Amino acid sequence: MGAKFAADKSIVAVIGHLCSSATLAAMPMYVRAGLPAISPTSTNVTIGKVGKGWFFRNVYRDDFQGKFLARYVKKSLGLNKVAIFYENNDYAIGLKEAFTGEAKVQGLTVTGAEAYMTKTTDFAPQLTKLLKDKPDAIFLCGYYQEGALIAGQARKLGFEKGILFGADGIDNADYIKIAGKAADNTFMTVPFLAEAAGSEAQDFIERFKAQAGRDVDWMSANAYDCLGILAEVIGKASADRQKIRDGLAAYNSPENGYKGVTGLTYFDNLGDCQKAAFVKMVKDGKFVPAEQLTE
Repeated sequence: MGAKFAADKSIVAVIGHLCSSATLAAMPMYVRAGLPAISPTSTNVTIGKVGKGWFFRNVYRDDFQGKFLARYVKKSLGLNKVAIFYENNDYAIGLKEAFTGEAKVQGLTVTGAEAYMTKTTDFAPQLTKLLKDKPDAIFLCGYYQEGALIAGQARKLGFEKGILFGADGIDNADYIKIAGKAADNTFMTVPFLAEAAGSEAQDFIERFKAQAGRDVDWMSANAYDCLGILAEVIGKASADRQKIRDGLAAYNSPENGYKGVTGLTYFDNLGDCQKAAFVKMVKDGKFVPAEQLTE
């Protein structure tokens, strides 16, 4: 798909990709073709370097998110021992490494770490190993599909009341649908939380629910702002790849940033941005803001 986009001259910019692995694979093609990309969801640390000035994102990086989680688990949840169960992909490995590094700083013990492959359905062997050390919490370091299955199987293996937590990859309504009651007591970081959004975002939140029939999630909000940013850039310049890239790069300070529903977006020289993180949790089968939204 990346090669097709790069070769099609009628495509002047890309919003995406959804996951970090896809973005990392596509960016060298976009760089060679001079095609700018802005991702609402790809958080791997290395993408900005691979993008060589043609990549931008309006979401925080995994190193920020991983460190944030370690501090939150230690300081806000008051936990001491964590097991890490991570998916073997760029997104989860980056999160795991950042979390592990900050855990040492915070005096948080990582009792064990086990990997799994995408689309795995039986997690009992790795969970049995991880639960032997009686962790206070399990870090669901991956996406919601496998995370939900892990939650259900962990509860059946005796982790009934233990805390589960993850990053933004867990934030999806299907996590609760798949895991059922096992999803309760799961915490997760998100870059956008409707309850913490400013008044300027409320109209968007209401319109989204009316049209989509569900509450807005952070991915949708970020994608909406990506489209708004591109529309503004093209309106000021033109539908030219180089001029769009230059226009995106011009959002380089708070004064020059884009004010959208997810807050202020501006980029550094790698196309990365600084955004706040919030925490939500699953309680009684529903997503709700955590008592303490930040660490």
